[in-house]
Amino acid sequence: MTKSSPPLGVAAAEHDAADALAALHAEAFPATSWDAPAIAKLMDAPGVFVLICGEKDRPTGFLMARLAADEMEILTLAVRPKLRRRGAGRALVAAACAAAKTGGASVWYLEVAADNAAACALYKTCGFEQAGTRPGYYASGADATLMARTI
Repeated sequence: MTKSSPPLGVAAAEHDAADALAALHAEAFPATSWDAPAIAKLMDAPGVFVLICGEKDRPTGFLMARLAADEMEILTLAVRPKLRRRGAGRALVAAACAAAKTGGASVWYLEVAADNAAACALYKTCGFEQAGTRPGYYASGADATLMARTI
């Protein structure tokens, strides 16, 4: 993998990917990461789907979302810190948008740490707009910015 050409292939994650996804989540969010049993439990929940970018055993990034009726919520988007700003996050969001449309969703929601400028910028460039704030939402004390996008 070179800096100029990251693996941008996006595919559905299999249930056996929970360990690899947990390792990636820990790398991306060391203070608040989800462990493999939590990820596996979420993967089993109704309407939840997971997309990975890159290699199955060591993905560049992944996105987990839940589809319910005509709404989709992004539960998490994690990209390896050393591989950020190379298109993986954008590719995952685009693929999730296509999956949401196919699944009948007309609106997306997500929460993002208000102090995570890079993530906020990514979501804005993907068509999300601020829809509200949850003060002190995260364990760190950071506010959550609620964002929405009509599909």
